[in-house]
Amino acid sequence: MNPEKDSDKMSVLGQLLAIVKEISGLPECRSTSKKMYYNLVRRIKLLSPLFEELKDGEEELEDSEIRGFESLRVALDSAKELLKLVNEGSKLYQALLRDKFAVKFCQMTDQIEASLSSIPYDKLNVSEEVREQIELVHAQFKRAKGRMDSPDVQLDRDLELAQREKDPDHETLKRLSENLQLRTINDMKKESLALHEMVVSSSVDPGDCFAKMSSLLRKLKDYVLTVNPEADSSEGEKGLIKHRSPVIPDDFRCPISLELMRDPVIVSTGQTYERSCIQKWLDAGHKTCPKTQQTLSHAALTPNYVLKSLISFWCESNGIELPKTQENCRNKKTGKFVSDCDRPAIHALLQKLVDGNPEVQRAAAGELRLLAKRNADNRVCIAEAGAIPRLVELLSSTDPRTQEHAVTALLNLSINEANKGSIVNSGAIPDIVDVLRIGSMEGRENAAATLFSLSVIDENKVKIGAAGAIPALIDLLCQGTPRGKKDAATAIFNLAIYQGNKVRAVRAGIVAPLMRFLKDAGGGMVDEALAILAILASHQEGKLAIGQAEPLPVLVEVIKTGSPRNRENAAAILWSLCTGDEQHLKTARELGAEEALKELSENGTDRAKRKAGIVLELLQRFEVAVNP
Repeated sequence: MNPEKDSDKMSVLGQLLAIVKEISGLPECRSTSKKMYYNLVRRIKLLSPLFEELKDGEEELEDSEIRGFESLRVALDSAKELLKLVNEGSKLYQALLRDKFAVKFCQMTDQIEASLSSIPYDKLNVSEEVREQIELVHAQFKRAKGRMDSPDVQLDRDLELAQREKDPDHETLKRLSENLQLRTINDMKKESLALHEMVVSSSVDPGDCFAKMSSLLRKLKDYVLTVNPEADSSEGEKGLIKHRSPVIPDDFRCPISLELMRDPVIVSTGQTYERSCIQKWLDAGHKTCPKTQQTLSHAALTPNYVLKSLISFWCESNGIELPKTQENCRNKKTGKFVSDCDRPAIHALLQKLVDGNPEVQRAAAGELRLLAKRNADNRVCIAEAGAIPRLVELLSSTDPRTQEHAVTALLNLSINEANKGSIVNSGAIPDIVDVLRIGSMEGRENAAATLFSLSVIDENKVKIGAAGAIPALIDLLCQGTPRGKKDAATAIFNLAIYQGNKVRAVRAGIVAPLMRFLKDAGGGMVDEALAILAILASHQEGKLAIGQAEPLPVLVEVIKTGSPRNRENAAAILWSLCTGDEQHLKTARELGAEEALKELSENGTDRAKRKAGIVLELLQRFEVAVNP
């Protein structure tokens, strides 16, 4: 094999897989462009098996093939940026310029289709199943070329009325609030941030368009506050509102002081703080966002005018005077920023972990466990004091209670993103897996939860799988308490996102217990079983193992009678099993799947509709082949 060609092949396929993975991980779209958005995401995700199979194969790619894939990489990268723009951008902007966004999606479809046309599938060394799927996706892109979303006449009329009239009628604003999914104060805050970000990042003067959007947002805000003023309040808060002074909405509180904001400003991570509080944080030398722990790319503070207006309106509506100053961000004696943690006490506990006898160590680990659970500042302080390596050492304690305290303290500390890295770098994963294998039931449950927390970082998924966690998690899944089973299932699901862990789970025998859970509707584990099976079915070994368990009768029953999410996952599994498998298609048809899938394609979730549509198409092709 030519090393240079192999390097080019691995590079371009690796980049393509990374782009598809990023697109697959994009959150749910809530804008008026969601139909075009989901169609594009669905088709792009179906390309992943081609890239994976070629990357795992040993065949070289010809120069022309590499050029074709490079062209596709450029197209998919552009698609990713468009999808992110739609997902993160202003809903009002997209609604007002729907035609413009429709043209962008059409152009993107054309670009991807042209790139796919330049790749000679018949010459690629891939399985018949993958070749068939890619040809199907290519055909979908061809059919979609030049197609535009049908106009939403009602939405256009409502937007026109809301812009033209000074005081639009209640029904018009209600429909706009529902269609644009701007229903709560929190929705309004996000929309205002998106509008603000658009203006700040735009190289041209937004002019009249921004004025229209600001006016519409103000009218929608007034509507939301009138009909649903407690939309973001908890039930407990709603009860308090009736009996005494109104509870301040969480979005109006500064995350540092927890007080009502007077001068809200936005930092580079997109979080909003009271100006005086965040300025003191920065003046103290901090380079991170207090709430997310992300590194700040710059120290500029951007006024959040729309949120300030919302706070002002809320204060006026509730007869509250805006706060004049906020002293609680500063220690009045020293003038320094202080965090909500007791450093001397934490250092004293750490000393007990190091020098104490077993009973003292157990008690100290228990106190650190509680402190780490209490608040974010404690999690930072405990880690900075050097407690993580000491807690990792206690995972090997022969005392079950000490083990429980240590692993649970690490679980609580791992809520902080920076601490996840510190825990892994301290060599904790093998010891956590040991607790998962042989610890007390509470220790095993919390070890599973800790592994889930650490596996949020992709590279940790590989390390956790390699440490032998999956067989131990499957054991807990089978033998644990109801809570333990849930913790194990959650960890397995997250770990199985990595391809290598899918194989480990299948070979460790996970399919049999999942099928038992799936058939036991009263056992409380149907949701988890379907979610894990859906992700395992995307791998060839997983597909084979699931297929051998004769799952189609229960899958079709779930599609007919299950919850929306379960119907979606059942359809996804059925799609994987039926793709390229005539026997499964025949069985699905005999079980009456077609009627259930038709109903799902009309009334399911967006993902369920897509999966149901593909399976229906496969069934129709099978019918034609059997009865030409």
